[in-house]
Amino acid sequence: MTNDRIERIVILGGGTAGWMTAAALGRTLGATARVTLLESEDIGSVGVGEATIPPIHWFNELVGIDEATFVAETKASFKLGIEFVDWTRPDHRYFHPFGQYGVNLPGVAFHHRWLKARREGLDMPLDALSLPTQLAYDNRFAKPASDPRSILSTLGYAYHFDAALYARYLRGLAEARGVTRVEGKLAHVERNGESGFVTALVTERGERLDGDLFIDCSGFRALLIEGELEAGYDDWSHWLPCDRAVAMPCARVAETTPYTRSTARAAGWQWRIPLQHRTGNGYVYSSQFVSDDEAAATLAANLDGEALGDPRFLRFTAGRRRRAWIGNVVAIGLAAGFLEPLESTSIHLIQSGIVKLLALLPDKSCDPALADRFNAVFSRDMDNIKDFLILHYHATTDKPEPLWEYCRHMALPDGLIEREHHFRTTGRIMVETDELFREASWLAVFHGQGIVPRGYNPIADTFDSDTNRRQVEQVAGAIARAVPALPRHDAAIAKLIGATRAVA
Repeated sequence: MTNDRIERIVILGGGTAGWMTAAALGRTLGATARVTLLESEDIGSVGVGEATIPPIHWFNELVGIDEATFVAETKASFKLGIEFVDWTRPDHRYFHPFGQYGVNLPGVAFHHRWLKARREGLDMPLDALSLPTQLAYDNRFAKPASDPRSILSTLGYAYHFDAALYARYLRGLAEARGVTRVEGKLAHVERNGESGFVTALVTERGERLDGDLFIDCSGFRALLIEGELEAGYDDWSHWLPCDRAVAMPCARVAETTPYTRSTARAAGWQWRIPLQHRTGNGYVYSSQFVSDDEAAATLAANLDGEALGDPRFLRFTAGRRRRAWIGNVVAIGLAAGFLEPLESTSIHLIQSGIVKLLALLPDKSCDPALADRFNAVFSRDMDNIKDFLILHYHATTDKPEPLWEYCRHMALPDGLIEREHHFRTTGRIMVETDELFREASWLAVFHGQGIVPRGYNPIADTFDSDTNRRQVEQVAGAIARAVPALPRHDAAIAKLIGATRAVA
């Protein structure tokens, strides 16, 4: 009996995508497959994906990462959500929290109880019903509790970290599990004349890396999936017109805030990502409406502290490969597509591709049905995230700059039109079971961007008005009492790292 199992996997490209893939394959496959990664020190990684979302916990557990060691090694901080400043209109801000609004009570989603109480005279902002929001604004942090009776069970969190340090940390884990790194640049690709499958990568030094399965982590260049296999690209820049970014770190000047900040600018938006040792900053913008020099000047003028480096520029086109898996080549990360980091999904999309690859791992024949399934599910992920990002740009008022005028009046994808209709008319949030962004996320952005529902789920009217109002107020009271009793964010980081060093 012949062995059809994948025995040799070659990853093209390092950086976050390459080493996340290598670490996951090394941990999952062990000695059953040889994993080789080709990268060049002369080719820098993009490295702007320093903010994450809660599914990162699943990946870190998959590859066996200890949280305390990870936070120490990557200079990480905790992240309870994202603050959006000046997006809806000037001088307005709102918060997209990780976790839930209110608590789980029978009958309907909690926000329908709040909508009913507001209709009946309750003057209470939505933020008062979000523990992660209140903690974030008070620079405090706590981990979720497993007991559903605890208000801490409503929390969720992710991380900010140094992407270069994360890749280095993952490289150490991967190499310890048998992954082989080869230094060098790709010279040419060998393919089977009959099947079209890639058979080997050949470096400029003449080294031949043969394999059964090839993972394209070569970033925007997409050397295999596009350069060799011509997958094609769906351009979404008519919905997401920003096509440039300039990044510049600066010195820390205050407490480490447990959230990312996104501030709308005339031609895009600026990110602020607080780490232990510095603050990451960048301006994502449309080159139609501002020059590179103007964008860099705007960023430099809006830093918290002293700049720690020269501006780094990045060009991109929002969109996705029409097929991220062709034959025996699978694209992961930027090679598969790009959605700007407005909701910190860049690293998640790497992990999403890895998860799907592991679930559909082929044998040497690389059954096209597996590729079709991968492409369909991954494309759906990208589509849903795309719609969520578009919502931020489209639902604005009193922003006269050309970019925002364009976005406010652009035609929307059908799926987003349908979601917005349901929320405006009934307060309902329509999400499928496998979507990344759940009800709380859509609620935060719908509400934050000024979309007000005209109604709510009629089941909420089966609750006595006084009882419903009292329960909503009790939840807000529990949150208000919990916040001052929880640790400051910097103290939580120091305690975690201190415990790690004590063990070491």
